[in-house]
Amino acid sequence: MMQQQARIVTKPSTTFVRKFSVRARKMNVTRAQLSQDELKQQAAWKAVEYVKSGMVVGLGTGSTAAFAVDRIGSLLKSGELKDIVGVPTSIRTYEQAKSLGIPLATLDEQPKLDVAIDGADEVDPKLDVVKGRGGALLREKMVEMASDKFVCIVDESKLVDGLGGSKDAMPIEIVQFCHEYTLRRIAALPEVAGCEARLRMDGDAPYVTDNSNYIVDLYFQTPIKDSHAAAKAIMALEGVVDHGLFLDMVNVCIIAGSNGIEVKERQ
Repeated sequence: MMQQQARIVTKPSTTFVRKFSVRARKMNVTRAQLSQDELKQQAAWKAVEYVKSGMVVGLGTGSTAAFAVDRIGSLLKSGELKDIVGVPTSIRTYEQAKSLGIPLATLDEQPKLDVAIDGADEVDPKLDVVKGRGGALLREKMVEMASDKFVCIVDESKLVDGLGGSKDAMPIEIVQFCHEYTLRRIAALPEVAGCEARLRMDGDAPYVTDNSNYIVDLYFQTPIKDSHAAAKAIMALEGVVDHGLFLDMVNVCIIAGSNGIEVKERQ
């Protein structure tokens, strides 16, 4: 039986965007109905509790991570935190942190981090995540892989039964050279069969990452059958820089929902 291949579409994407047991601790929080931004802020503030004076901290990118960066800046200003060095994962996070007076460094200067705090676009029950709809997946992965602890912060809308299950973008960063060729090769992989592959656009031109690369977004109608196999197959293609599957990386996931804050830890 012939295997279904991924479908390539010319319509631009507008998204800018260990086998183990998981122990969950529910934090009882009494509150009225909160907005999504308020939930994001609660998760971010809880995550910042993992930051202690003297630490080197990975600063994530995106709307949820921005709340954590703001909180770290505020605690530094008040003196509750001291001697923090931040390693930003994007130009916009660098600009935000700099404006808040957070001392900054790169991985060249600080190759080992104590903790990284960042959001995610999808989180599955094993704490594997999809990231990169904000376009910063390569720098995010580099910083978070260099961290002793990766604290992921989300609101409950990001929870999925399997990665790809939100039917929104799973990004892949590729080089500009012969990008259509690379897109077609990604779409032809049996490990991602059935998805739509789209080049991410910024108006009439391809979206360009902080690293001067392009992004191909994959859209799945059903969750990816084997995320590890898909990740391996994608990375085997010349022209691929990295992908938005962050597997076996998250140590702690903080989820803000209507019933309070839930902390899930990788065992």
